[in-house]
Amino acid sequence: MIIKTPARLHITLLDLNGSYGRMDGGIGFSIQEPQFILESEKVSGHGISIEFDDKITDEEAIEECNLKIIDAANLIKEHYNIEDGFKFKVHTAFPPHSGFGSGTQIALATAKLITETVGIEATSVELSTIVGRGGTSGIGTYCFDDGGFIADGGHSLKEKSGFLPSSASKASPPPIIGRYDFPQEWDIIVAIPPYGLSIHDGEEINLFEKFCPLPDGEVEQLSHIVFMNLIPFMIEKDIEGFGWCIDEIHKRGFQKAELTLYDERMHNLMQTMREAGAYGVGMSSFGPTVYTVVDERNKEDVLKATREFLGEEAPIFVTKGQNTGYTIEK
Repeated sequence: MIIKTPARLHITLLDLNGSYGRMDGGIGFSIQEPQFILESEKVSGHGISIEFDDKITDEEAIEECNLKIIDAANLIKEHYNIEDGFKFKVHTAFPPHSGFGSGTQIALATAKLITETVGIEATSVELSTIVGRGGTSGIGTYCFDDGGFIADGGHSLKEKSGFLPSSASKASPPPIIGRYDFPQEWDIIVAIPPYGLSIHDGEEINLFEKFCPLPDGEVEQLSHIVFMNLIPFMIEKDIEGFGWCIDEIHKRGFQKAELTLYDERMHNLMQTMREAGAYGVGMSSFGPTVYTVVDERNKEDVLKATREFLGEEAPIFVTKGQNTGYTIEK
């Protein structure tokens, strides 16, 4: 059995102030590339084994897959009292800690393969809760299911009282408040700068503690930009308006705080893309992945400027939004 699941770009968390009774909340969308592809089969015994396709050479990716697959498999087996053993093979993997949501996709892919194999029906929200994902953002969970552009409603303070990343939060995934098809007319340029900070685990916790709570005025502005501008512009397929919103989002809230962690190279890269004609430039989650939406009027100019700035070695590619979630081949 083989599962394929798309990466996601996380645009922003919405409310890291919490004074109105809820916190977190977020928006993001699935992209067609990169994909995480995982194969599994039930084997005799009780253990978990993992092998990798020869083309996967990134040691960090291998380490993350080993850790996340084993953790998720053990949690699912314990929760459902599954005694079977499983053999996994990773065919393709995301660049780890880069802003693609690799942790959630690896854990959910593992959980879904095991439950499908033994005939257990469980929603992705249920599986996310079991494997400890979605405690801050629900974007990865809902993109796993259906792809597209997702808005989630965050957590009630009755369930979650502190500012924590998903990897450290015990809260269940937040409710989804909107799912929309991402315009297929738009292309997305994705670039992974070589000077990424690779922020995760304890470092994420420290940064949430450092930056939060954010000013309530910025939280209010973010919500207005997202729900009265960004989403309507996307539905209307107004790419200039959508891009303007991406830039405005990065001037306030958690995205503004995250960008302060980077030196001038990141800021210069994003400005170079804008000056080449990008409608708006964002950084996914903690980065270092940056992205912009383009069309035939500006795609080649922005792509050329990005490649010239980063050099030939940096991963730069063009993809589209993905409006479907995981697929399974039995």
